[in-house]
Amino acid sequence: MTTSVAGTAGRTGGDPGRPGRGSGTQDTKKTRRRPFGAQPLGILFSAPYLLFIGVVFAYPIVFAVWMSFHDYFFTAPGANVERPFVGLDNYVTALTDPAVWRAFGNVGVFLLINVPLTVVLSILLATALDRVVRARTFFRVAFYVPYVTASVAVVAVWLFLFSNTGLVNNVLGPLAPNPSWLVNSALAMPTIALFVTWKGLGFYILLYLAALQNVPRELHESVAVDGGGRIRQFFAVTVPGVRPATFLVVLLSTITGANLFTEPYLLTSGGGPNGASTSPVLLIYQKGIEQQNPDVATAIGVVLIVFVLVIALLQRRFVGREES
Repeated sequence: MTTSVAGTAGRTGGDPGRPGRGSGTQDTKKTRRRPFGAQPLGILFSAPYLLFIGVVFAYPIVFAVWMSFHDYFFTAPGANVERPFVGLDNYVTALTDPAVWRAFGNVGVFLLINVPLTVVLSILLATALDRVVRARTFFRVAFYVPYVTASVAVVAVWLFLFSNTGLVNNVLGPLAPNPSWLVNSALAMPTIALFVTWKGLGFYILLYLAALQNVPRELHESVAVDGGGRIRQFFAVTVPGVRPATFLVVLLSTITGANLFTEPYLLTSGGGPNGASTSPVLLIYQKGIEQQNPDVATAIGVVLIVFVLVIALLQRRFVGREES
């Protein structure tokens, strides 16, 4: 028995208490990293989506950045023309255009109205729906239906409500604004902000409803035992408990507002009156397609992308700081 143990020890490295060359090879195999991860099959399954992202998002963004630094213009298919490098000329043209600054100011007004309204209304309605016992499904579907309804169909309803002879003006009577809502330079963008808030509210309510499921009921009970009512429970338990969802709602609503296009295009016939409801994305469409200046339009688009990315990074950092 002793001889057998000694011989085995000699073959594996001499000392039975130390790992021999055989075990070292096994450790090397275990620590060797695979180029495609532990599950290479996952790369194969995700390849179609990665290809979609590259073709639909990555390539257009890279091409837009290239366009913004060149004298680019539309030509007939197959035509070979020179598009010289112009440096920052397109950015200078864009940033010295008063229409660009007005468009960013318009979207700033939109965000100041839309984002707080979205956060406050969605968290209040989600809290109320979370306590509903009867007809819970009906109410949730009722709030979600406007979100999934086509904007063109919903815009027709709002045009009927807020036109000069619409239902809202008939109800207000002498208090109705003149000019009316969507043709008033001071009220056009706030009206669009109300429309977007109402239409997208169902989606954000669902986000808050999902977050509320992670708030322990015991916390509400302990506040109630201490004599706290529904309002105190809301501010002491609900609001802190759904803080990650709140930052997500703020981020998504900000990005959605920065990319505003359909609503001003349909509600105010392309950013009227006199550009009071023109958004940066709508201005990009007007500059690039209607006025045939795609190079300046892409420069505006790049500035908008940087603007949205800065907000997103600040939100992410702020969320991380709150979580830590």
